[in-house]
Amino acid sequence: MTPDQPPFRDPWSPRAARVDDLLGRLTPDEKTALLHQYAPAVERLGVAAFRTGQEALHGVAWMGPATVFPQAVGLGATWNEDLVRRIGEAVSTEVRAMRTRDDRVGLNVWAPTVNLLRHPWWGRNEEGYAEDPELTSAIAVAYTRGLRGDHPDFWRTAPVLKHWLAHNNESARDTTSSSVRPRVLHEYDLRAFRAAVEAGAVAGVMPAYNLVNGRPNHVSPYLREHLRTWTDRDLLVCSDAGAPSNLVDSEAYHATHEEATAASLRAGVDSFTDHGTDPSLTVARIRGALERGLIDEDDIDTAVRRQLSVRFALGEFDPGLDPYADISHEDGWDTPGHRALAQEAAEQAVVLLKNDGLLPLAPGRRIAVAGLLADACKLDWYSGTLIHRSTPLDGIRERFGADHVTFAEGADRVRLRATGSGGWVTVPGPGTPEDGRTAARGAEGALDPALLAGRTDLPPLTAGASEADAAELALIDWGGGILTLRAPDGRYLSVAEDGYVRAAADQPGGWVVQETFRLEEHRGGHLLLHLGTGRHVSVAADGLKVADRGERFEVVITERGEEAVARAAADADVVVVVAGNDPHINGRETEDRDTLALPDQQDRLWRAAHAANPRTVLALTSAYPYAVADAHAALPALLWTAHGGQAAGTALARILAGDVSPAGRLPQTWYAADTDLPGLLDYDIIGGRQTYLYFDGAPLYAFGHGLSYTSFDHDDLVVDPPGAHGTTVRARVTVTNTGPHASDEVVQLYVREAAPRQDRPHRRLVGHARVRLDAGASRTVELTVETAALGHYDVAHGAWTVPAGTYVFEAAASSADIRCSVPVAVEGSTPRPRSVVKDGLSAADYDEQTGTAIVDRTKSSGDAVTPLHGSGELLFNGCDFGEGVATVSVEVAGEGSVEISLAGAGAGAVAFVDVPPTGGGPYAYTTLHADAPLTGVADLRVTLGGSVRLARIGFAG
Repeated sequence: MTPDQPPFRDPWSPRAARVDDLLGRLTPDEKTALLHQYAPAVERLGVAAFRTGQEALHGVAWMGPATVFPQAVGLGATWNEDLVRRIGEAVSTEVRAMRTRDDRVGLNVWAPTVNLLRHPWWGRNEEGYAEDPELTSAIAVAYTRGLRGDHPDFWRTAPVLKHWLAHNNESARDTTSSSVRPRVLHEYDLRAFRAAVEAGAVAGVMPAYNLVNGRPNHVSPYLREHLRTWTDRDLLVCSDAGAPSNLVDSEAYHATHEEATAASLRAGVDSFTDHGTDPSLTVARIRGALERGLIDEDDIDTAVRRQLSVRFALGEFDPGLDPYADISHEDGWDTPGHRALAQEAAEQAVVLLKNDGLLPLAPGRRIAVAGLLADACKLDWYSGTLIHRSTPLDGIRERFGADHVTFAEGADRVRLRATGSGGWVTVPGPGTPEDGRTAARGAEGALDPALLAGRTDLPPLTAGASEADAAELALIDWGGGILTLRAPDGRYLSVAEDGYVRAAADQPGGWVVQETFRLEEHRGGHLLLHLGTGRHVSVAADGLKVADRGERFEVVITERGEEAVARAAADADVVVVVAGNDPHINGRETEDRDTLALPDQQDRLWRAAHAANPRTVLALTSAYPYAVADAHAALPALLWTAHGGQAAGTALARILAGDVSPAGRLPQTWYAADTDLPGLLDYDIIGGRQTYLYFDGAPLYAFGHGLSYTSFDHDDLVVDPPGAHGTTVRARVTVTNTGPHASDEVVQLYVREAAPRQDRPHRRLVGHARVRLDAGASRTVELTVETAALGHYDVAHGAWTVPAGTYVFEAAASSADIRCSVPVAVEGSTPRPRSVVKDGLSAADYDEQTGTAIVDRTKSSGDAVTPLHGSGELLFNGCDFGEGVATVSVEVAGEGSVEISLAGAGAGAVAFVDVPPTGGGPYAYTTLHADAPLTGVADLRVTLGGSVRLARIGFAG
């Protein structure tokens, strides 16, 4: 350190001391300004501007061309941590490389998403890794380690996990509350975050928009009570976009923005993502909270310290020592290694669902490729712009030879006639765009692609042509009557801010999709509703545009898609139908699905192909599962892959040809029908019987399912009990490739309690390994399991426990395909009854419930329980009343009743407490008493009536 160099510039001083030195040099106004996402520079100290939040879920997003890897759910389907770690390394290397040419590219990356895929209707299913916390944790640890880098002091990028906590619905996502009982909280939702944080490769988390147990995640005490206890690092908590304002504007949880901002800051939010690039409102709210005494300077210092700690780790203040500072654009972006890795990932993500021997395809066959996604390489909201592009059709033509391949997309071909004028809709030639633009929307990069405007430089459609000049449009129904219309030149009909309809979009996309329509029957014709604006298409003098009153159109179908598919199928030796979703339509951020069904138009296509040629393969390319029981019953082969990124088509073709044996495994259950699912907002996986852990029915395809072109035996499972290795269990199983092809196999290790004393999972994953075996080869796979992973959260005593007993370890090919098992005696705790006389009962610590929801006891902490529809029940097992109690007390708010009765043998009412209106709002609790003669150990049933909120039950002699 030179004499004029401040200590925070001294690279040899302890980092914490450097952070404190810089913090002490900042003025109060400078510190306050740093709390916004777009932290300004502090020029007098030579501190640069800083932005939190670079999207990097499966490649660098929103900043223009970058390597695009498979969607996150596809990475989960690889079950391969080594691969995912290497992808994390590639993505973070491209972040560094792209930053050398564009300093808008940030090093604080908002990835990965670790929300568990609890319910397949969730619109953002594509962003998660798995429905299982063990698999999700393993993949998340791998990806974050890759993003972070392996240097002990400096980070290549600083990952932030999304979205804390229990977030699986887009419908009313900022106002709905996830009711999460303590067992689900500790055994399921928290586990998805904990392992990655404890692994030391996570810089922070982002709270989700939703509420949990009645309290918004952005003011949740769980950030302090759980998250920050898992590590000694100063984790940076970044709000989701607009969420701080939601606390007042949509949620009305706090009366003023000053109160909301103060509550968020005290709860642990360190960086406020609100109002885009304008920090002024956030700064004003923080200053207002200070003036009102709602926060103090220490609260601000704590948040700023956490941000500065991340910035020091990223090498901002040590450019000469940062080992990642020298990554150049030429050496770190779109490298041959990254291209090869994208293809490897896409290949490993393919799951073979069924195969009756049709695959792999024999050489020399004539192949008909069909389907609405056959010539598509779809991107999602968190994708970068493609540098390279391979569709299934491209890949199959390249692999099998273009002269062996025919193609029928299967879109309906239609013409539109405006009945008012009699003119036919035509698409004018594009001419030369006024700005000379030819690149796809978003190719230039945008910090907020939601702000990208549609094109207005092209002429709008007209409706004055004769039938001979009418445009033949490709109509695709993506489900639920949501349509896209594509012009003959391949561009989609879209509506820009001036309201005109143009053939202007390369693909549907944008925060509000402007390329979707709906046909509405009207007086013998159809109105064309534009969904993005909610207005109908009309005919104006200068072209088609949206208006309050629409034109009536006659829709003339010139060819049904299934007819074209049937013709192609009949003339081929084998058919490959590629079906699935567009990630911007019917299931995406802000929009959940309402069915597992394949859209009708695509359902008709595979049926038409199969009727014409029974040698039909259905390749599903989608962000989520489908219920395709009919296809499974009828077709000889089915595959699934998530949208596979830039090499998707090449990968699928190599799988079909047998160049690569498929070894992807499903990361979530594929249910047979919508009736197998509880409501989307039912977050109680135990009571709702959700995921493979608790689902009691027969799935279409089980969690972990996936076939191969070869076969494997699993033998000689040996499990050493915990006593042999301290706090771990070691399992060894011999895997043999008994088939004709070299292939990967995913060894899955599950455990279940032989005789559970309460509702426990059917089995749960505790380890896995993806291994490569040549034909005839064997390998012994060893997996280590922490003994604590055998346990569960004991609501009776508020602690994690491993009960003594017999545990069955199972080596499996999926959660429904157990190959061998071994019982193991485990020493552990002995179940104890609840000490209700001493401790009472927290209402949320029930064993079972019916018709209730957990709500917030106060705005800052605690839980209560309320009936959902005027009546609900709670069950508390094993309540020990000792030598006897005489009275019961209930801590309640609201109005209604609390009835306490014995459950099981000797059932009957014990006490009834009428709760008159307590007044003062939902947090005005009072304690009421009633006689309740109870003795010994018994199960207690509590029935809630009205709108009462029960926080606690006490007992006294």
